[in-house]
Amino acid sequence: MKRSSANSSGAGENYILRLYVSGATALSGRAVINARKIFDAHLKGRYRLEVLDIADNVAMAMKDQIVAAPTLVKLAPTPLRRFIGDMSNAEKILERLGVRQRSPS
Repeated sequence: MKRSSANSSGAGENYILRLYVSGATALSGRAVINARKIFDAHLKGRYRLEVLDIADNVAMAMKDQIVAAPTLVKLAPTPLRRFIGDMSNAEKILERLGVRQRSPS
């Protein structure tokens, strides 16, 4: 299973993201839906998301040091970041991606 969604244009930095999933599980499906929802809302036109099934892309998963699924890897802009889980914590993902600053406590 290899699916990708490409969006390119617009101002600001472009994000290159890779989401590793494990087959057609409910957790993998939620991760794909949640990731696309976050990126469409906050990075519209400035991201490329590649969705890869670990079973079909073992060598690439090893290269990216994937130890769990689902895992989102931010390849660009640097620094590289990894997120594990169903991508339901949008605030944390946006903060770690550098899209949104941490809220004062």
